[in-house]
Amino acid sequence: MKSYKLIGLTGATGAGKSEVAALFEQSGFAVVSADLLAREIMKNPLVPELLARCFGADILKNGEPDRSLLAERAFSSRENTALLNSVTHPFITELFLRELRRLSDAGQRKILFDAPQLFESGLDVLCDLTVAVTAPRDERLRRIRERDGLSGQDALRRIGVQFTDGFFAEKCDFVIENSSTLTALAARVGEIILRI
Repeated sequence: MKSYKLIGLTGATGAGKSEVAALFEQSGFAVVSADLLAREIMKNPLVPELLARCFGADILKNGEPDRSLLAERAFSSRENTALLNSVTHPFITELFLRELRRLSDAGQRKILFDAPQLFESGLDVLCDLTVAVTAPRDERLRRIRERDGLSGQDALRRIGVQFTDGFFAEKCDFVIENSSTLTALAARVGEIILRI
């Protein structure tokens, strides 16, 4: 029998999932980041090899994927994004399940999985509850341009291949609108934790 509660946190790029994850962590949740797992799987030589077959051998620099070039190609269309996911999700899932087991064995009872691709990976089925973080499109554009150093056109392309806020709001048990102050965000997270 499962001894922990697993919360899935998701939402589109630039919505502010990392801020929300940090607030859950401050409240005693162990946080597992799908983005960190995605970096970890690159240490498996098979992953860069498969990505090079899909997106061109020139994405590899000294045997490792050039993250910006890979992102440029993988997020150029929904089809390419799906191709990237088909390569990476099985490896990420394996690491995630291993980390879940480790945390459970260590006695952790509250776990948050911060996963932009929660539904695409199918890992939402393991979650007891899901939380979507949403934000206005203009605000998301501003955030990802600052964070990733993207041009306006590249940022729009990145947003264009992802699901809308409406998709996440419809699929998830809770929605956090992240367009106000950190105080308001913390209050909303606290409210959800109490209900959990």
